[in-house]
Amino acid sequence: MTRARAAIILAAGQGTRMKSPLPKVLHPVGQRAMLDHAIDAAEGLGCERIVVVVGDHSPQVRAHVEKRLGAQAVAVQDPPLGTGHAVRAAEQALAGFDGDVVVTYGDVPLLKAADIAPVFGGEGVTVIGFEARDPGAYGRLVIEGDTLVAITEAKEASPEVLALTACNSGVMAAPAAVLFQLLAQVTNDNAKGEYYLTDVVELARKAGHPTRAVFADEDAVMGVNAQAELAQAEALFQKVQRETFLAAGVTMSAPDTVHFAWDTQVGGGTVIEPFVVFGPGAVIEGGARIRSFSHVEGARVASGAEVGPYARLRPGADLAQGVKVGNFVEVKNVTMEKGAKANHLAYLGDGAVGAGANIGAGTIFCNYDGFNKARTQVGAGAFVGSNSSLVAPVVIGAGSLIASGSVVTEDVPADALAFGRARQTNKPGAAVAFREQAKARKDAKSK
Repeated sequence: MTRARAAIILAAGQGTRMKSPLPKVLHPVGQRAMLDHAIDAAEGLGCERIVVVVGDHSPQVRAHVEKRLGAQAVAVQDPPLGTGHAVRAAEQALAGFDGDVVVTYGDVPLLKAADIAPVFGGEGVTVIGFEARDPGAYGRLVIEGDTLVAITEAKEASPEVLALTACNSGVMAAPAAVLFQLLAQVTNDNAKGEYYLTDVVELARKAGHPTRAVFADEDAVMGVNAQAELAQAEALFQKVQRETFLAAGVTMSAPDTVHFAWDTQVGGGTVIEPFVVFGPGAVIEGGARIRSFSHVEGARVASGAEVGPYARLRPGADLAQGVKVGNFVEVKNVTMEKGAKANHLAYLGDGAVGAGANIGAGTIFCNYDGFNKARTQVGAGAFVGSNSSLVAPVVIGAGSLIASGSVVTEDVPADALAFGRARQTNKPGAAVAFREQAKARKDAKSK
């Protein structure tokens, strides 16, 4: 029978190397906070309890955790006295829990539930290791057979240990009772005066508990401590996303120029041209086409629809089959039914466009009066002429025609022709008189 699971996510670091007013763990990878990636992994493992250890210096992190998981999920480490001390800060929040506890980190955004799962089920202490391309300053895992003998910090390692490439990721799991019993024995008798989580391995061996290591890919366990590492994590995230979508049948002629969010959905048979950016909440059905330099966020694009180039779909945009949203068109919170078109230079905000309707160049849905948003409804088969302003709330009836340059402030009946502009007046010869007067004024000024 599988034991209950809990996760402790360490997120109390100062993050000074980021040199940013935004707390380190709230910096995004794939347009999602690194801390949320860690929480996602814990939820993916089926953890009954998730506790995030935050620092007293970072109310933003605390607020972020409380919003997502509730106040009961927060433990405060104050002052910061090392990783072992941080884990102990979560002990009270896990009071009464009888199961396995895994310790992970809020600045390790690429570690997935599948990478962590092998740590569970043991009777002692299990750590996640990785084979390092350049072991450098990483702590080394000393392994004999199936037993993890020790975790040795690089600065304290012998030449023989430094030659090892098996390194410590910092992720550790153990039954809750075992973990906290061992942590109670950890001392701060070291150069930094801190309580190290890694000391648990040696204490476990002395107490007769089994100790072992499981391995994950080095990229999966990379931590982010500076902006350069954040950029590296983003690049690795995008690489995985691109490979996943290519394998699923998505066509990208220049995949390195396409950027995905953490939750982007793209169906096979879709074509994505170069230099496209997907924000959170984008759902692209198979067979759509997203053309170059478009931005899609919080929007759905159905099969057979075409977006761009240079188009922007904002949250709530919902494009049905065969819809065309062309260059320099922005769509926000608008449903466009089958075959509707807005080919160029338009803003459609808050409303609906019926099947087969055509929105001319320069058309604006005037949806905001400075206080409230209102909706514009364009009926099926309607034709809105270029450079028209539709002042919401307004209904453009099915099959109606809106003359170019109109400002429409009242509902238009179905199949009606609406003019919302001043009548044109021509004055023969007036242009000649205007030029002569203008020249005379210019000549007078030059004297």
